[in-house]
Amino acid sequence: MTASGRIALPRRATTVKKTYLVALESPLAEGTAELFAKGVQLHNEKDLTKPALLEVITPTEVRLTISEGRYHQVKRMFAAVGNHVVGLHRERIGDILLDESLAPGEYRPLTEAEIASVGAPQPRSKT
Repeated sequence: MTASGRIALPRRATTVKKTYLVALESPLAEGTAELFAKGVQLHNEKDLTKPALLEVITPTEVRLTISEGRYHQVKRMFAAVGNHVVGLHRERIGDILLDESLAPGEYRPLTEAEIASVGAPQPRSKT
């Protein structure tokens, strides 16, 4: 945890799966899930994104799981297929699931298993 309250993750954290609930401006185009599963060409990027899992909830609400951490990746992926993100909520990082009982700004300690799931070093035991 940094002094600003942000979580500082090691480099491996960029390969940890992250799941987002995404609200879209327009209904999802047919074939988007298949395209995301193959990788998407982002504007001004040479390489395709890694395959992503897209679960359709409604025509304008989806759950997206990615395993990269590119700059504004979720918004840029939907822009690449002609849509616009109007709401974005991260639900999970690795095995760390958002605790719905927490109010905005609240936090709870992570378990050792949750810490390990994002590749962070384990706390040293006090012996």
